[in-house]
Amino acid sequence: MTVDPGEIVGRLGRVRSRMEAACRRAGRPADAVTLVAVTKTVGLAEVRALSGLGVADFGENRVAELVLKATSLTELSCRWHMIGHLQRNKVARLLPHATIVHSLDSERLAAVLSRRAAEMDLDVDVLIEVNVAGEEQKYGVRPAEAAALAETVAALPALKLRGLMTMAPFLGAGGPETAEELRPVFARLRELAQTLSKNLPAGAMSELSMGMTQDFEVAVEEGATMVRIGSALFA
Repeated sequence: MTVDPGEIVGRLGRVRSRMEAACRRAGRPADAVTLVAVTKTVGLAEVRALSGLGVADFGENRVAELVLKATSLTELSCRWHMIGHLQRNKVARLLPHATIVHSLDSERLAAVLSRRAAEMDLDVDVLIEVNVAGEEQKYGVRPAEAAALAETVAALPALKLRGLMTMAPFLGAGGPETAEELRPVFARLRELAQTLSKNLPAGAMSELSMGMTQDFEVAVEEGATMVRIGSALFA
């Protein structure tokens, strides 16, 4: 997909305005939330355009795409987020390029991430993906399993546990019809992070990655510190 740079300016402005308004409604400072631009559907030109407009954080669902863009855009000051499901056999390829992994969902993946990061002398920020809504087709641990995984991750070398991530159900198709109906999903992730933080090192639950184009304003109101926006910028 190719998007006209002038159109990106307008779309980014509208997204930022909506984020700022949601922060105001929640009594939060405007800079409390990081915009992660999800670039899985677009090319290098769109990333360059957003970078020139002050966007520093970019998310990809696939390791190959993240590595391609990161290695092709070394002249930019980009922070690359791995937001999709991560297979253990792709960890070594990913780690030199990813700033943070949002989708840690098992002790086995945590062990591989820790071992590979240590071998490369890297410290890797990670978020635990939690399947708050309990959807069978989505990845992530159940909320009841999050504490055990968080304690394991926090104790591993070369990993820095930063918080939690979730994906709310998609709107329509027999599911929720409005973003407001998704509020309990985001509230539950925030409450889970607050509970887990009591038994973890300081800062281990400082980030909540939740909210996409369909629902990011509600997520911000419920405490999101990162929102993952693709279609509102590019579709």
